[in-house]
Amino acid sequence: MESGVMMKNSTLICVPIMGETIEKMVDDMNKAKTSGGDIVEIRLGSLKRFNPRKDLELLIRNCPLPTLFSYRLKWEGGQYDGDENSRREALQLAMELGADYVDIELKVAHEFMNSIHGRKPENFKVIVSSHNYENTPSVEDLGNLVASIQATGADIVKIATTALDITDVARIFQITVQSKVPVIALVMGERGLISRILCPKFGGYLTFGTLEHGTVSAPGQPTIKDLVNLYSFRQLRPDTKVFGVIGNPIGHSKSPLLYNEAFKSVGFNGVYVHLLVDEVAKFLHTYSASDFAGFSCSIPHKEVAVKCCDEVDPVAKSIGAVNCIIRRPSDGKLFGYNTDYVGAISAIEDGLRDSLKINSTSGSPLAGKLFIVIGAGGAGRALAYGAKEKGARVVIANRNYVCFLEPCDFFGIALEIELEFTCAVQNQNGYENGMSKMKARARGLADTVGGDALSLADLNDFHPENGMILANTTSVGMQPNIDETPISKEKYESLKYYYLVFDAIYTPKITRLLREAQESGAVTVTGVEMFIGQAYEQFERFTGSPAPKELFREIMANVQ
Repeated sequence: MESGVMMKNSTLICVPIMGETIEKMVDDMNKAKTSGGDIVEIRLGSLKRFNPRKDLELLIRNCPLPTLFSYRLKWEGGQYDGDENSRREALQLAMELGADYVDIELKVAHEFMNSIHGRKPENFKVIVSSHNYENTPSVEDLGNLVASIQATGADIVKIATTALDITDVARIFQITVQSKVPVIALVMGERGLISRILCPKFGGYLTFGTLEHGTVSAPGQPTIKDLVNLYSFRQLRPDTKVFGVIGNPIGHSKSPLLYNEAFKSVGFNGVYVHLLVDEVAKFLHTYSASDFAGFSCSIPHKEVAVKCCDEVDPVAKSIGAVNCIIRRPSDGKLFGYNTDYVGAISAIEDGLRDSLKINSTSGSPLAGKLFIVIGAGGAGRALAYGAKEKGARVVIANRNYVCFLEPCDFFGIALEIELEFTCAVQNQNGYENGMSKMKARARGLADTVGGDALSLADLNDFHPENGMILANTTSVGMQPNIDETPISKEKYESLKYYYLVFDAIYTPKITRLLREAQESGAVTVTGVEMFIGQAYEQFERFTGSPAPKELFREIMANVQ
């Protein structure tokens, strides 16, 4: 834990101003000031009409923040496709009228620097930039690029690359840390988001924060509101610990909101970010420093993450999935845990106890219940494990029969568990043979948990008794596909046979499945309860402090 007031870092937040009129630009510059921006980038190419001297004087005179002018050419990702001399003269004029910075492209930087030689104001800075919209080069090539930019006489080096994989960002962090001159180094795209959030940790000169979602000057820019409030950007330091949620897709996750607010509440020097990860092993190997201290695992990485850990908690090993990874500071070893099963089963038990008016001293209300789990991925395994431990009879229902992972020790029996995603096959015979094997293995899993294995189509007609429990652990019905449901009330009446229906999805909070279950008379439990429950233990493992449980509930109560 930290004590006292945390010092503000020196990294600036620059707000892009892209109005089509001068009036709009002036209005947005004032909004940038109110929102907490340090500097504005005035993108002249966005103006529908531009009178250089008149408009530049007005913009500089009315701007409440330091000004950075850019007039980006189309071949560098901008909007300007006019005469190069006119463009250069406009940027020179901005300098003469009192601009604080201009941004000029590397390809034309020598000409621009020669044109202002001997006339450059003392406090005026030239940013020389290079934009790569295809990839992120090697560290060696990036180093050579920095040297080329420095050779132009640039005051500040700017490099913007494109992330094909989140590990590309590590090379940009390396260049930023090693640079001997002020550097703006950012990676575009959702996979590059951490370059924009974590730049204070690595010594970046500035980052960009937009006034509104969707109004960006480059792919992947966060809003200034999120930078300041969600990620506590001002307080990030070289020793700040980095945590995050690994998944694909991942932008929907509310985990950063939950953990960052909780970190602030206890004075913990950490930041929690979205991590769009394609290959878990590659990600963990690349970000192996002790400051990358812990991760939550989401779809579809919970199973493969087991193999990436040096040690796995016995419960997580039995389940065959981890949703929490901790890096031990002393040696960097990774430890895997599963908190999903506790969060979900506790939420379902609480829902049953509340509706049945029974207390926790009378044993688990799941004992003897027929418990249907939709999905056999990481969350599905966790639910099946937890229900079995509580004495329920478990049935696994799958969206389709699919490919298998390596064997895992599920309830003490080595089985190969099926995933919920269809695998590609090359020929019909191979497909049919694979289907037979998968059905047999699914049956083995079902026998282990004392029940049956069903296709989702069969589940619609499966109602051997009343009062069953249904738990959806797939992504069917998650934003943006909110009209989808694993079981449709319109076509079938099977929901009326369930006493309680649980959905692990929490975006939206009330899924179509839950809405239709309520209409059918079932008790419902939302994924928010599981999300909060599993987060308690993760927070405690991340920080070493008790979880602020009431704060967690307050935060999630206000989430749409």
